[in-house]
Amino acid sequence: MASGEIFGIIGLSGAGKSTLVRCINMLERPQSGKIIVDGVDITALSGRELRLARRQIGMIFQHFNLLSSRTAFGNVAFPLEIMGMPRREIKSRVTELLRLVGLEDRASAYPAQLSGGQKQRVGIARALASNPKVLLSDEATSALDPTTTHSILRLLKDINRSLGLTIMLITHEMGVIKEICDRVAVIHNGRIVEVGTVLDIFSHPRSSTAKAFTRDILNLDIPDALWKNNKGLNGKLLRISFIGESAARPVISSVVKKFQVDANILYGKLDYVQDTPFGTLIVAISGDAPHVEGAIEHMTSLGLRVEMLEAPPAAGENGKAAEKCGVGEAG
Repeated sequence: MASGEIFGIIGLSGAGKSTLVRCINMLERPQSGKIIVDGVDITALSGRELRLARRQIGMIFQHFNLLSSRTAFGNVAFPLEIMGMPRREIKSRVTELLRLVGLEDRASAYPAQLSGGQKQRVGIARALASNPKVLLSDEATSALDPTTTHSILRLLKDINRSLGLTIMLITHEMGVIKEICDRVAVIHNGRIVEVGTVLDIFSHPRSSTAKAFTRDILNLDIPDALWKNNKGLNGKLLRISFIGESAARPVISSVVKKFQVDANILYGKLDYVQDTPFGTLIVAISGDAPHVEGAIEHMTSLGLRVEMLEAPPAAGENGKAAEKCGVGEAG
């Protein structure tokens, strides 16, 4: 994990995500290996040295873990009191943090008086109290509604940019990874099975776990209605996946002109990953066989991923890839 990045860890329930986080802050001691934080092997520390090292690692919890008997101000102040910081400095620091998370006017409110999103903002301010170098987020948005989730993710991204803070974000939601992470590691049965930029994982997933996550978020399955309404399609049915600059090219129209084929766009989806367009088209191409093959080869040469599809054997099932004609595997 590089300094200043937002690094995601994604996996199914029980894959080992939370255990990994607890090892990183040494709430659980790993059986082997080392944990290096800012050049220090914290697995070699114990007692006071370990307590001091933990101050460099902030933690945001899924269910907030706020003290119900303390106000928002008191919850953020709590770790600073344990550190022995003078009261005047605590007041200044807590006020600064509540302003950072947008809750300066809710300083005297108790957790029961706060919404879920406000509670998590208090949790974020508390995690930042000791001025950590690394911030761990363990499923911090999974208990929140989509709108609140988006606002919390934007806050984390703003904190990352303004403070240069390194964030490790644990989640089982690919949408969270897609929205704010720079890189991501995929964990399965306690092992990291794939690591890459978010764009790489979305465009060329290698592990079965990553493929399942990206398929869910990009919704690459063929709608049942497409098969029902186009039983008499002529030619070849193609799924064309594109990314980056290729999304802005008039590929279909140029193929039609250059290879003298007919192209009927039946379905399409466009999304963005790290501000890069990424999408899929379902296209029926017909014409003379050599021209159709030439069109497919041409699209592949442009960096598009092309799959030939065939109708499912029974009504209501999704189409499957009959032949892979492009780069890599289908997501």
